Amino acid sequence: MALTTAFKAVATRGDRYWLVHIPELDQYTQARNLTEVEPMARDLIALLKEIPDDSFHLDIRIELPEHVRHHLELARKYSEDAARAQAESARERRAAARELKARGLTVRDIGTALGISHQRAQQLLA
Repeated sequence: MALTTAFKAVATRGDRYWLVHIPELDQYTQARNLTEVEPMARDLIALLKEIPDDSFHLDIRIELPEHVRHHLELARKYSEDAARAQAESARERRAAARELKARGLTVRDIGTALGISHQRAQQLLA
């Protein structure tokens, strides 16, 4: 069955429950936890529109407090920075291994000199 109708459900934390707003209907329901957001929203939409609860697409958005979003943005940035640093570290390790190989060291000696196994040294040289 093709789902032609779409609704949004915006979940915002209240004092004890999640408030779930359906903007297209300008109606609210509530959920005790985030797992309940989708079924509660679907029940509300199905009841008010008199349609089956599986006959429409539901886009759920969880609104978090600004300070929480700020922490998440910083975490994302730090993760990206760490990934870039990890890639640069790997490039430098490969360069070090290649330079030692060019100076005539064996793979075993390269591994020992770099503090890695000779198998890892071979991978760096590949």
